[in-house]
Amino acid sequence: MNQAIGIEYVNTFFPKQVETAEEIAEKTNIPVDVIIEKFGLYEKHVAGDDMHATDMAIEAARPILEKIDPLDIDVIIYFGSPHKDYYVWVGATKIQYELGAKNAYVFEMMNVSSCFPIALKVAKDMLKSDKSIENILLVGGSKESQIINYENPRSRFMFNFADGGAAALVKRGAKNSEILGSAMITDGSFYKDVLVPAGGSRNFPSEATVKEKMHYIDVVDPKGMKERLDKVSFENFGKVMRLALQKSDYDFGDLSLLLPLHTKRSMFEQFLDIAGLTEDKAIYLDHHGHLSALDPCIGLHFAEQRGMLKPGDIVLTVSAGTGYTWSATVIKWNGANK
Repeated sequence: MNQAIGIEYVNTFFPKQVETAEEIAEKTNIPVDVIIEKFGLYEKHVAGDDMHATDMAIEAARPILEKIDPLDIDVIIYFGSPHKDYYVWVGATKIQYELGAKNAYVFEMMNVSSCFPIALKVAKDMLKSDKSIENILLVGGSKESQIINYENPRSRFMFNFADGGAAALVKRGAKNSEILGSAMITDGSFYKDVLVPAGGSRNFPSEATVKEKMHYIDVVDPKGMKERLDKVSFENFGKVMRLALQKSDYDFGDLSLLLPLHTKRSMFEQFLDIAGLTEDKAIYLDHHGHLSALDPCIGLHFAEQRGMLKPGDIVLTVSAGTGYTWSATVIKWNGANK
């Protein structure tokens, strides 16, 4: 019997504290209307000092584990931000322990913002290749608001970084959805463009690195990166979206809903142009911001909550992460869980 492999449950979590466009404008000297209209951001959630990426991942996952016994989880995959509670540390072990998923083994995927469509493919492929696995919990957290230096104009495209958690249960015999085809492209020539300059082996933490504010995310050459990225990014987004649909035996004409990463408003409109969709057929996180790899997973949860999905809908998750990798995965929605 060919059992569908898909997402059965999805959930999100956001800390209560909110930072508004007005507050961001005051910190950056960027006009409020630019923050709203160009950055595509009215507000975003920001975690306090007592809440970390793994905590938000755990909170997102808890409601899912009210629907399935934690002991029935076979694998936990962390797909969220690499900026976690500690440096050189596997946060997925804490998540496993706190959720009581004692029978699950864990590992982490680190591909920054591109990671959710990739995590869906990895989970699907694991379930296809290993019949002993039934349930895989994908979990992610983001506290990337903490690594923004609003005084650094080089990093302004990352001023929308925000905090929260997301989780999805991928299982064999899923009734709610089916994971279909995926596509990825990597252009490693961008490997040094976006990074946190200090903290690794090249610039080990020191008094000097702290004084120079080298522990915040930075863009080495914004103008040069933009010139090179503009030549390939639109085309690569189109390629992974088109190829993921083709691998699923669909095309853009079959697409019902687009779930992209959160970007500036003009890029979101480019996504819609590629897909041939209107804005009401996509999720844009203008009240939440960009949460590393979590955005498409958050979008799926919002679409389900808002009644935007019906049985048979073809959904496309699409994202990209610095480095640079573009990724897309198709989901067929069955809508069995009410």
